[in-house]
Amino acid sequence: MENSINVTLKKLGLLAQNKATSTGENWFGAEKNLQAIISPVNGNLIAEVDMATADDYDAVVQKSKEAFSTWKNVPAPQRGEIVRQLGQELRNHKEDLGKLVSYEMGKSLQEGWGEVQEMIDICDFAVGLSRQLYGLTMHSERPQHRMYEQWHPLGVVGIISAFNFPVAVWSWNAALAWVCGNVSIWKPSEKTPLTAIACQKIMAKVLKANNLPEGISCLVLGDKNIGELMAKDPNIALLSATGSTKMGKSVATNVGARLGKHILELGGNNAIIITENADLDMTLIGAVFGAVGTAGQRCTSTRRLIIHESIYNVFKAKLVKAYAQLKIGNPLDTVNHVGPLIDKTAVKNYLDAIDQCKLQGGNFIVEGGVLEGEDFKSGCYVKPCIAEAKNEMEIVQHETFAPILYLMKYKTLDEAIEMQNAVPQGLSSAIMTTNMREAEHFLSVNGSDCGIANVNIGTSGAEIGGAFGGEKETGGGRESGSDAWKAYMRRQTNTINYSTALPLAQGIKFDL
Repeated sequence: MENSINVTLKKLGLLAQNKATSTGENWFGAEKNLQAIISPVNGNLIAEVDMATADDYDAVVQKSKEAFSTWKNVPAPQRGEIVRQLGQELRNHKEDLGKLVSYEMGKSLQEGWGEVQEMIDICDFAVGLSRQLYGLTMHSERPQHRMYEQWHPLGVVGIISAFNFPVAVWSWNAALAWVCGNVSIWKPSEKTPLTAIACQKIMAKVLKANNLPEGISCLVLGDKNIGELMAKDPNIALLSATGSTKMGKSVATNVGARLGKHILELGGNNAIIITENADLDMTLIGAVFGAVGTAGQRCTSTRRLIIHESIYNVFKAKLVKAYAQLKIGNPLDTVNHVGPLIDKTAVKNYLDAIDQCKLQGGNFIVEGGVLEGEDFKSGCYVKPCIAEAKNEMEIVQHETFAPILYLMKYKTLDEAIEMQNAVPQGLSSAIMTTNMREAEHFLSVNGSDCGIANVNIGTSGAEIGGAFGGEKETGGGRESGSDAWKAYMRRQTNTINYSTALPLAQGIKFDL
């Protein structure tokens, strides 16, 4: 497998030992602050990566500001053409980039390819958007006046992404930011920098081919200290941050202190309500993938199943049988359903959550544990597990980034919705039912309080055409589709007087 990975790295241009540049076109070999990158797949060293200093960050910001003065004056459809070219390059590199995502992060190969496809899709979306940055026209209350609104670029957009979607979330933000006329600075998770370097090199190639400033797309590798610099930096017009609620609160505090703009995509504690009218075979697929896909490390992973008491035992038996069929192992082998957690810290959090669940009264009907042996030598492979629990238990209220699923009963739909909403997070939600009234009630103002509410599909997985994000401690931000582009621009209201007089609004008289 190592030879295969080396071939992939070479194809993506990641074996070159070139000195780091300010924008990260090449990030190997500076040897100022090297960090080892270990694959959770087999525990092997993939590479050592130079992490940025505060001085490096300042240089990148300066490069971005210089590029913005050029990029903002490029017509939006031409900016869309650059994003179209990026989408084509991603198509050319989909197999290798998806494989690197799988090896560096640990998600299944199919999910790695799917993540690259998300990048391609958002590029397609952004290309169309580049000709649709519409503003409204309004009728003025004053004669011979015209009013309208238009949208202008913000400037430098900062992007902080998490390890679980190491490339897709960057593209959601960057593609929209670019067609809107902004430049971007990306700080990926320090756990998954290699995929970020690969994406940066691909975009650098596109910019160079079009004789555009490299500072349009910049990369800064670093830990939370770099993230804090971004949050406090008035040069960052908008900071989009994906990660834990704890991280998001810190970002919000620092950005808010300078009255800056932010988009926050934080934790989820997602539930599926399974009614007595559900198609249980279809429900089983959605529940299992939602709970174990990406080893439970999606922000939209299914954490809770709220099941009607009349079908609880029947569905529980189906679930236990399905879990017994799960194949855990190397995610690059497409026969496996579940790969590793990202690192040993995640494994510890998983084990601690199991212990807490038992102490708080949870009953495990599928036991967890860490897998051992040559095939699991990284120490990051764990068993997906299921516990019968109470919604009010502290551990159930908390999001654990691991494949732990909590089961609970309900009697009435209103009770189920109340249980679903009674957590601090508000990202994704779903109901499984063939009853139209139940479905519509779930989607109504009296239903789910989440940013995403689905009927007869699970909580995990979203299309780029719709705005992605959630409420409450999920942060309230929206990325990707719909009119999420407006967050990346500044709105300007314009009034034009084409008369020979100067009437004032609200009929105010002011004569000289």
